[in-house]
Amino acid sequence: MVKEGYIFSAPLLALGAIAFVFGWRSPGGILIFLGVFILYFFRDPERRIPADADAVVSPADGRVVVIVDEPYGARPGVRLSIFLSVWNVHVQRAPVAGRITRVEYRPGRFYAALRTRASAENEQNVIHLETSSGEVVFKQIAGWIARRVICWKKEGEAVARGERVGMIRFGSRVDLWLPAGAEILVRRGQNVSGGSTILARRP
Repeated sequence: MVKEGYIFSAPLLALGAIAFVFGWRSPGGILIFLGVFILYFFRDPERRIPADADAVVSPADGRVVVIVDEPYGARPGVRLSIFLSVWNVHVQRAPVAGRITRVEYRPGRFYAALRTRASAENEQNVIHLETSSGEVVFKQIAGWIARRVICWKKEGEAVARGERVGMIRFGSRVDLWLPAGAEILVRRGQNVSGGSTILARRP
């Protein structure tokens, strides 16, 4: 469980219990339901990380909605986009082992995360990873409901493949950019699990 789950759910559960004590069953039931949902939303289960050194694991739980050849700056590559509904785990994990060279916060809009323009225009954290086979970039992207992107890591920190790096609160999107030559192993529409589903193998 992410600690914010306890912080946000405790007042709702307490107020719900008080409402029941005073006989206000309907408001009490709504408050307790919301408190339990928040606990569910902030869950953070353990994952089995693949041992394959060349594996690129999913940085998020959700559904693959985009796989497209797309350069990042002047470098050719491929972009994968994963949509997270409110029912998915919202903790993000490092897709590969490496060193974080930059965490760039970009303020922006809050378009629905399924819209194409969300990748470029929504509020986001852009995380750059230096690896033995080139730079890997992934983004935590806010959505229409999500209003906060949180990165727990700092520039210069080393991360292991599958290690927790941050969280997006409520429905959102994560984009992953891989260098050209990566072997993509998933398809559009496929459901993936952060830290355990292998999306690709590095060149």
